[in-house]
Amino acid sequence: MLVDGGDTRCRIAVVTTLSNFIGGQWTELRSGAKRRRSFNPADRTEAVCESPDSSAADVESALAAAQGAFPGWSRTPMPQRAGLLELLIGQLKQREEPLVRAITRENGKTLREARLEFVAAIREADFQVGQGRRGSGRSRPCEGPGVQGELRREPLGVAALITPWNFPLNVACRKMIPALVAGNTCVLKPSELTPWAAALLFEAAAAAGLPAGVANLIFGSGAEIGDLLVSHPAVAAVSFTGSTAVGLGIARRLAGSPTKLQLELGGKNPLVVLADADLERAAEAALIGGFSCSGQWCTSTSRVIVADSIYRAFVERLGAGAKAIAVGAGLDEATRMGPVCGQRQHETILKYIATGKAEGARLVAGGEALQEGAYGRGWYVAPTVFADVTPTMTIAREEIFGPVLAVMKAQDLDQAIALANDTRYGLSASIYTRDLASAQRFIAESAVGLCHVNMHTAYKEPQLEFGGIKESGRGFPEAGDTGVEFFTRHKAVYLKALA
Repeated sequence: MLVDGGDTRCRIAVVTTLSNFIGGQWTELRSGAKRRRSFNPADRTEAVCESPDSSAADVESALAAAQGAFPGWSRTPMPQRAGLLELLIGQLKQREEPLVRAITRENGKTLREARLEFVAAIREADFQVGQGRRGSGRSRPCEGPGVQGELRREPLGVAALITPWNFPLNVACRKMIPALVAGNTCVLKPSELTPWAAALLFEAAAAAGLPAGVANLIFGSGAEIGDLLVSHPAVAAVSFTGSTAVGLGIARRLAGSPTKLQLELGGKNPLVVLADADLERAAEAALIGGFSCSGQWCTSTSRVIVADSIYRAFVERLGAGAKAIAVGAGLDEATRMGPVCGQRQHETILKYIATGKAEGARLVAGGEALQEGAYGRGWYVAPTVFADVTPTMTIAREEIFGPVLAVMKAQDLDQAIALANDTRYGLSASIYTRDLASAQRFIAESAVGLCHVNMHTAYKEPQLEFGGIKESGRGFPEAGDTGVEFFTRHKAVYLKALA
């Protein structure tokens, strides 16, 4: 799987070479096939790894392997499947440091953030494996004499799993583990920007002894192989995490299809700060939610809606906090915010910042690319805070997916809730207040899938479902009890023994 090869064009002489994992084997590239090189966002002269640009033939091969493995895996008792996946988790734990460093080098997030992702991935996997010990069937009393009623959950077949670059390990575990626990087989396609973490996950799966074909990995561009993967007749379920535009395109493509669909998409997440809030904690939450992972969480805080009476003081505190964030390479333990993940992200974020300035938002902090010294080799954007943002401004409406906070003013709770809901997205929201009635009203009226009180917008735990409404999601949410439920179908059974 991991082959080191020299390349004098890169600052780092050794480049990790990855292969597809199909039918229990690391597969060599077909003749004439190309490879895609990934670079460290903190230093774009440093090549991190090379992965295959897979073709339609590779997709067909992976799906055939998954189809072939499905009958045997689906008949394996659920606790036995859970036991094998427990071994996989054990193998992941043995690879913690290589995984953490791979995530940092190919994504750009700090070592601390990569370690938190690793811990979150293990917790997600642990919870879903536990579902395999609890089982998913339920008995129900029936009226007929001697009739036993039972609700069963049965696996669907082959699941296509498409994962993003911002959480390359956590999201992969959140999808793959429940799919396998439920008795499905799968083909996973990671983002072409972050292939290494997925390869290490499958290295752990191979070491754990998962049967051949149960879990398959293909690398490549969504533009080249994505349509075939999601629309292939062998695929019974598609779970996708990524941009809203791509996700809704998949939904349109599968309209009328029997394929079960799960989409986790974008957000424009608000954090509301009322006049009675603890300003220090609220500001810290905005900074964590807005600038952790360089603002590249789907649940990142994007809009901060602040009560008029505390607005000026809060904006000053927020601006000072943003300016104090240590920006640098993720491998430096002192860094608190790394680069953004690549040139396209960098250019898109800077365009939004320019639009915010042009539309009249007041720049409080940041607002530029960082280019001096070592910054010039990477894709760095200064932590940016805009104040006096109005609801019609572009930065108040569109997902930026970068380290940019848009601060808005609200006269009262009514207006704060209206502003918070004034978006086509509905993923996450938070409110800071000491007033229980205000908090309860915010929870009831927020049009989101995740709601927080006195916590940042990105907080989550694996035992609760994760998913949005409106243009933030479609189908079952991930994680929690629905983690396994999405990958199953219902069957009602009536059983009567004959005398």
